[in-house]
Amino acid sequence: MPLPIESIMTKSAPQPAGHYSQATRANGFIFVSGQLPVNAEGVPQFMIGFEEQVELALSNIKEILTAARTDTDHLARVTAYIVGVENWPKFNAVYAKFLPEVRPARTVVPVTELHHGCLVEIDAIALESSNIDE
Repeated sequence: MPLPIESIMTKSAPQPAGHYSQATRANGFIFVSGQLPVNAEGVPQFMIGFEEQVELALSNIKEILTAARTDTDHLARVTAYIVGVENWPKFNAVYAKFLPEVRPARTVVPVTELHHGCLVEIDAIALESSNIDE
């Protein structure tokens, strides 16, 4: 019998623009789809600076994890796609400030472009938490 996979959705983060879930829960893990710097109303924020785009993408992940009844303290893996390798130090600074006590495994992939002209996209894998208040 296959293990159940639950779709996770919240109105506190942008709704999927395609055929996917904001996140799924499977076998004790939360898999968060790539988050661009798009506000909860679904408007891409490509005109704001790189650091603000990183903060918004991370905030979207945080909102989705909250909807999944876990939090950033339970992050196990993060992958970030950034436009321009020169933005790596800026990404690292914002990321470290956003997750000061958490150091999940991480990969940063420099790319030439992302959807909507955004400068960052971040996905994540977190562990479920049975002790987060709803």
